[in-house]
Amino acid sequence: MKKVKIILGILLVLIGCLLVWFNISYSGLKKSFYSDVESRINETQNNPVSGKYTTQDFENCPEVIQKYMEHCGYIGADKKGYMRVKYEDVDFMQKKDGPTLVIDYYQYNFGDKPDRLAFIDNMMMGIPFQGYDSYLNGVGSMKGVLAKLITLFDQRGPEMDVACLVTYLSESLLYPQALLNGYITWGEADEYSAQATITYMDQVASGTFYFNENYEMTSFVTDDRGQIGTDGTLEYIRWTAKCEDYITYPDGILRPSKFMAVWNYPDEDFVYFDGKISEIE
Repeated sequence: MKKVKIILGILLVLIGCLLVWFNISYSGLKKSFYSDVESRINETQNNPVSGKYTTQDFENCPEVIQKYMEHCGYIGADKKGYMRVKYEDVDFMQKKDGPTLVIDYYQYNFGDKPDRLAFIDNMMMGIPFQGYDSYLNGVGSMKGVLAKLITLFDQRGPEMDVACLVTYLSESLLYPQALLNGYITWGEADEYSAQATITYMDQVASGTFYFNENYEMTSFVTDDRGQIGTDGTLEYIRWTAKCEDYITYPDGILRPSKFMAVWNYPDEDFVYFDGKISEIE
């Protein structure tokens, strides 16, 4: 009986320690994310962006892009060295037959080069699940960690590099500084669409932006984003980033408030990210 009480006592202590560990804000993956963010922000401060956007900044862009910039209020707005976006309570699925997770998502895009850093924070049955997607200096990665200690996946390689690069391209109209760094060029365009290509460190990715009659971007579509499974398998499926519900933010810019990331399978569309912006600057 005494041994049983000792064992139970040890188990209770271990459970208590785990609960404390799960609920403190620290994690090694989160530390890596914010360390990279701080380093990149310091770089932008060493080479600060100044001035305001003008029509001349976008004169080499297709007319539909110029109308988008004017309609959304970017002309005359301050230029910035980076963009920060926060999503809360996002419906997120890792695979078609998997569970829907509710996550918080933090994202930074930088203007001097196509770097993008994003962090997923979530609890699965009381156990923390965290993910870090990064594209830094031409290297893309996607890492997932359970209980702040157990690495579930850590995907890297040329396909991941291009997947991260095309994701940056898809978000470039939210952050026009990305159009001015020399890495994005334009192809065919008409009144409500424009093809774009981004080239960086010998990596190339393309896609098409689509707009409504108000010249608000409604989607970005690409065939260049490989779907890389947590087991390392690769499949090329059409990918669409959709945006809806435009609102005027406190800085006076008209932006979408809702985003969806979609894999366009031949038999059905799989929406694996469905969230609303809670903060953007």
